[in-house]
Amino acid sequence: MTVTLRDAAAADLAAITRIYAEAVLTGTASYELAAPDEAEMRTRFEAITRQGYPYIVAMDPMGTVLGYAYASAFRTRPAYRWLVEDSIYLAPEARGKGIGKMLLQDLVLRATDLGFRQMVAVIGGASLASIAVHRACGFHPVGTLTGTGFKFGQWLDTAFMQIALGDGDTSDPDPARYPGTLFAG
Repeated sequence: MTVTLRDAAAADLAAITRIYAEAVLTGTASYELAAPDEAEMRTRFEAITRQGYPYIVAMDPMGTVLGYAYASAFRTRPAYRWLVEDSIYLAPEARGKGIGKMLLQDLVLRATDLGFRQMVAVIGGASLASIAVHRACGFHPVGTLTGTGFKFGQWLDTAFMQIALGDGDTSDPDPARYPGTLFAG
């Protein structure tokens, strides 16, 4: 299957909302219990893209959105501005076909090009598939929080993985250039 990656647009929000709703209602990648509506997803999309974070979609040749990924703030305190958290969600029919890996690889490149220095994955339910995709893209495990979510009648662990971007922590960043200008204070 030919898959194209591109920047997400407001026109993709109906598909993004459907993909995320399925993940919320049937999976453990998200610890939300109720799926947000399209208006809420629009608010989240605008908050992320307004700050300059990358937000991308994967499409099939017919233009159907198969999945999406974005980077966003891990935390909003100024010292964290060089660190982003990734999020990846796929439509059920897109899983197991390498599309998640394509999205993550592109997201890592985009975040690196923007000047971020670290990316962290917060993996709900310690999903083995998500851990495998992140490992294949160069992430390494940095810890697990046990029993941190309760969903579908069970306690869930949260796995953390990390990858250095660009120079990582081997050189000082430029606070006058994005993302140094995020969360000034």
